[in-house]
Amino acid sequence: MSERVAGRAGADRADSADLSWEPPQRPAWLDALNREGGALDLAQVVPLDEASLLAAARERTGLADFGPDTWLEPFRVLLRALEDEAQLTLWGRLLTRSDLLIWLSNRLQIHDLLALHPEIHDERIEAPTFIVGLPRSGTSILFELLACDPECGVPQTWEALFPCPAPETAHYADDPRIERAHALVTQWTRAVPEFGTMHEMGGTIPAECGLIWANTFVSDHIASLQQAPSYAAWYATADMRPVYEFHRTFLKILQWRHPRRRWLLKAPEHQSHLATLLAVYPDAQLVQTHRDPVRCMASTTSLLGALYWIRSDQPFDSTAFEDIVFGEATAARLEHVMNQRDDGTVPAENICDARYADLMDDPMACIERIYDHFGRTLGDAARQRMTAYLAAKPKGKFGEHRYTLSAERVANDRAHFRRYQERYRVADEV
Repeated sequence: MSERVAGRAGADRADSADLSWEPPQRPAWLDALNREGGALDLAQVVPLDEASLLAAARERTGLADFGPDTWLEPFRVLLRALEDEAQLTLWGRLLTRSDLLIWLSNRLQIHDLLALHPEIHDERIEAPTFIVGLPRSGTSILFELLACDPECGVPQTWEALFPCPAPETAHYADDPRIERAHALVTQWTRAVPEFGTMHEMGGTIPAECGLIWANTFVSDHIASLQQAPSYAAWYATADMRPVYEFHRTFLKILQWRHPRRRWLLKAPEHQSHLATLLAVYPDAQLVQTHRDPVRCMASTTSLLGALYWIRSDQPFDSTAFEDIVFGEATAARLEHVMNQRDDGTVPAENICDARYADLMDDPMACIERIYDHFGRTLGDAARQRMTAYLAAKPKGKFGEHRYTLSAERVANDRAHFRRYQERYRVADEV
């Protein structure tokens, strides 16, 4: 749900004053729960230590082997950051322990499933489509629109959360895991209702790849859930090749008994790892979304603040996340992608552009350009479903996401994005 959140040494932190953040409203029941939790020894009541988590996951699944130990270092870095930095409330610790146990249990079950059914490795992932681009640049609406095509398969939230046993076609639409996943992910909007104006949640909503990556404990999804700068700093230097290889294996599991003709996937974070993505998926079809980066940064910062407020009373410290709140770091990422496209690291035939303004003005024309670029045909069924989706989900259906930026901050950041905005004809929105 967020882009890379590592700290950047030497940043001009004075700019952060222009990104003041007011915590959104929380329901009375949650404030009362957390107040009562303040009287408890939370580390004892809801432990987040390695021994108790591993023991609980093994007891839950009846399994013992977590597979290759590449996950251990990030797991331990995360646990230290949770205790030292995140300042989790009682509710925050409950959600976090639940997440950790889900990911640990998944590792146990996935390793066991692959040992029992090595033929899963023979599954082929052919020409998957990845939507990449800055957070809040139209990636979600484009993802959901393209997912209307019956030729495409997406990882739904429930199967990204609970991949084992492998989904089966006969019970895909009524799998009991759907209801469980829906109850879990919609807790976020019940805890902080304003979050629902920023991001739709649900058991059958298409899942971002960060949720799949979370099972490796190397994921921007994890970094988005709490203020844990030391974990974010570790993540910024992580080797992503094993993460993408795990991602490919995960998709093979999902399609083993419920085939997908063409995978459709999405995560803004892919933009930082296109060379690795193409090394693992050389025939990948990439769609890069484009929107005013200043607008995207403001919206993403607001989104992160709401996410952190779900689990902690700690004020949002924007200075700990310069890669999102400072224009220079975001511009460097965009420049890196432009350079990769220019030097052939990302071949032109593998990537197509989709401007947010075009998607808003004429969605179907934007979709058709994507299909034309990759030599694909937009069938009648897909077109009809996309049109129906647009009619059913007008802008603002879930409320308005409000945020503000100072004129000084806009002027300071705008200069960093001149080359990017000129190249892709991206208009200023603020």
